[in-house]
Amino acid sequence: MELKDIPLDLSCFRIPSGIAFTAILACNAPAIRAQAAADGILKLNQIQVIGTHNSYHAGIAPNESKIWQAKHADAYKGLDYQHQPLPQQFDSGVRQIELDIYADTKGGLYAHPSGPTMVAAAKLSPDPDFDPNGVMSKPGFKVMHVQDVDYRSTCQPFTACLEQIRQWSRAHPDHVPIFILVETKQGKPRGELHLTEPEPFTSSTFDALDAEIRSVFPANEMITPDDVRGHYDTLNEAVLAGNWPSLASARGKVVFLMDQYAVGPVYLAGHPSLRGRVIFTNSTPGEPDAAFIERNEGPASEIAALVQKGYLIRARTDSDTKEARTNDTSVRDAMIASGAQLLSTDYPVNEPARWPGNFVVTLPGKVVARCNPINAPAGCSAAVASNSGN
Repeated sequence: MELKDIPLDLSCFRIPSGIAFTAILACNAPAIRAQAAADGILKLNQIQVIGTHNSYHAGIAPNESKIWQAKHADAYKGLDYQHQPLPQQFDSGVRQIELDIYADTKGGLYAHPSGPTMVAAAKLSPDPDFDPNGVMSKPGFKVMHVQDVDYRSTCQPFTACLEQIRQWSRAHPDHVPIFILVETKQGKPRGELHLTEPEPFTSSTFDALDAEIRSVFPANEMITPDDVRGHYDTLNEAVLAGNWPSLASARGKVVFLMDQYAVGPVYLAGHPSLRGRVIFTNSTPGEPDAAFIERNEGPASEIAALVQKGYLIRARTDSDTKEARTNDTSVRDAMIASGAQLLSTDYPVNEPARWPGNFVVTLPGKVVARCNPINAPAGCSAAVASNSGN
C-alpha cells in the first residue's frame, strides 16, 4: 500500500519546516496501522466500489446523431451519454468497468458500418473517421455497443483496452482491484434496422477470448476462479466458506466477470466449476460456478441477502439516462445501501449528468472504495481507500 492510499490527519502537515518527514509518518502511525490491518482482514467481496456502464462508450458522432434523433428519437435518448478514456476513469476512482465485445475471427466484419453511408446520403459533412488505423480490418475481438449504429469506442480492439488497463495498473501497483465486466454480443439482429449479424460465441471462441486476456495480463496480475476455489470442490463452496482473497493480496490486480447469464454453459463446457478459465460467470446461487451474480435491478433486499452469503454482486444505479434526466436518486440510494459490491452507473463523480440536478453516483465521502455496509467485519468503519485515485 502507498501512503497516499490512507486518509491521513492533515494537521500533521502543519509540523514546522525542518522537521523530518518521519515526524509526519509518526503522527499518522495509527492511521497507517489501521489501514494495514483493514487490508489484511477485509476480503475482496467485503468492499464496495463505483463502476461505469459501457465504459468504452465514446458516443455517436455528431451528424450520425442528427439522423438517429430524427428517425428514432426515443431510442436515441438511451444512447445519449459518453465516457472519458479508461485511464481517466481510473484516476477519478472508478474501479469497475464494462467492455462489450464482438467476435471477429477473420477481421473486417465491422469495418464498414452503415453510419457514414447514411451521413453521405443525407448530404451532411462526414464525421471524423472512426477507424483511422484500420484496426477493424484485423482479426480479434472488437469493442462497441451496437454494430452499425453505436460503434465508436475510446479503445479498440479489445486487447488495446486491456493494454490501457494494465498500463494504468502497473503505474498504480497498490490500487483497489479493478473489476472488468465482459459482455459478449451475439444473436441475429431484430427489428427494422439491417445490422451486421455478429459471430456466435462457441467454446473455441471463448478459448480465444481467454487467450487474448492472458496475452495482456500474466497470471500474477489477475484473480481467477481457480484462485478463489482453492482446495474446495466447487467455486460455490469456496465462496460460501469465505475463501475470497484479502484486499491486501488483491491490490494491483484485475478480476474478469461475464455479463450475460445465457452464455455461462458454453463457457463452462469442459471446465467444470470454471477450472482453467479466466472469467467468473454470471451464475445462479448454489450452482457449482456461482461466485458472481448480477442483480441489476435489485431488489435491494435480495442483493443484501446474497452479499451476506458471500457472493459478489453487480447492480445498476441508473439506466438509459432515465434517472439522470429527472435526477431520480431512489434506485441509486437503494443499490448503494444494498451492499452490492459493484455499483454501475453512466454518471461517476467526474461525469455528472448534464440535466438539472446533475445526477451523479458516488460513495459516501467520495472515496474510491469503502467497507461494505452489509458484510464487512465488525470494526471496519473507515474507508478502505482514499479519494486519491488508488
